[in-house]
Amino acid sequence: MKLMRTTAPESVLELIKKHFQPLEAETIPLEEAAGRVLAEAVCAGADIPGFHRSTVDGFALWARESFGAQEGLPAIFEYGGEIPMGRPAPELQRGQCYLIHTGGMLPPGADAVAMLEYTALLNKQVQLFRSVAPGENVIHKGEDLRRGEEALPAGKKLQAQELGLLASLGAAAVKVSRLPLMGLLSSGDELVPHGTASLPPGKIRDSNTLSLASLGQKYGAGVLVGDILTDSFPVFLEKSRELLNRCDFLVLSGGSSVGSRDFTARTMEALGPPGLLVEGVSIKPGKPTLLANSRGKPVLGLPGHPISALIVFSLFGEAILRRLSGREAEPFRPSVRAVLLRNLPSPGGQTEYVRVKLAQTDGRITAAPVFGRSGILSTLTAANGFLIIPAGTEGLVEGETVEVFLWE
Repeated sequence: MKLMRTTAPESVLELIKKHFQPLEAETIPLEEAAGRVLAEAVCAGADIPGFHRSTVDGFALWARESFGAQEGLPAIFEYGGEIPMGRPAPELQRGQCYLIHTGGMLPPGADAVAMLEYTALLNKQVQLFRSVAPGENVIHKGEDLRRGEEALPAGKKLQAQELGLLASLGAAAVKVSRLPLMGLLSSGDELVPHGTASLPPGKIRDSNTLSLASLGQKYGAGVLVGDILTDSFPVFLEKSRELLNRCDFLVLSGGSSVGSRDFTARTMEALGPPGLLVEGVSIKPGKPTLLANSRGKPVLGLPGHPISALIVFSLFGEAILRRLSGREAEPFRPSVRAVLLRNLPSPGGQTEYVRVKLAQTDGRITAAPVFGRSGILSTLTAANGFLIIPAGTEGLVEGETVEVFLWE
């Protein structure tokens, strides 16, 4: 039996970055850009905002004329009128003030806004009971972005806040990386479609296809689902080649464990050069994971056990889709700090991903390991997330504070 040469998970991520490039760019209307990734940086074509704006409802004035104002000795200003929203303001004269609303344009000559709460309007005169500093309650022209300044970098995922910024810049369309199309094949003579009502003896329903397709869509891919493959190398190769020609990224689930029926590695080698990059990863669960580069397209071979398949795809499938879509790696992922409820020994030769269930008791968050074989899906649904035992450590100790990464 051939011994498996494993690769550290960090090295797998580096190989993904080295071997695969973002897909070609396309220009789409801003209204359709939610969730897409910028293919090039966007710079401001003008100062944002384009004029000095008030951040409160109040009176626009020259701050220097308010100095010393206080209860019992207010500063007095001539009331010049109201500045309508969306209209340019007349020039401020000395000793004068104008009523202004939040977001309104400051009149030339004004450098601050006094809040309404500190004023009183009597007989065309405004009394101010508190001094204001220059620039108080004002957003200055170009304070958000200067003309020519980078507003958003390439690789940025466009969410509500980014779309709002682009709209404020007047963008009608944006250049984004094309959405990756992921092909998905499950394999095994024991598998039948998940909708099969009555199971023949020795058969199990295919759960990986549906769950992996869901993750692929969550990570921003379109998904093409192929047939369930029988354990035959010609079938593996024919169906894999056919689907790879139609997609940007192929995922093979099952058939990657060491044994006589391991056709995935042979298939991945035969799909095109340069071929296999990874023939096992030093993680638990998920050691028999495979990764290949077939003529520039990534092919990921996942273990057949559902939990292993989902964890490995969350680690490396997401990284591949992120790379293809042009999205840079996230600096963090949602996590919480929790107190471990039992010892977790580790042999230390591989990185372990341990499923945990979170609870809140007596004002603290606790994490209880959820044990079970990698073919038992109920252990995954019982968990809120996972913790990581790094390679080279002897494990974690009961009572230790650990970081739990949440299922998103």
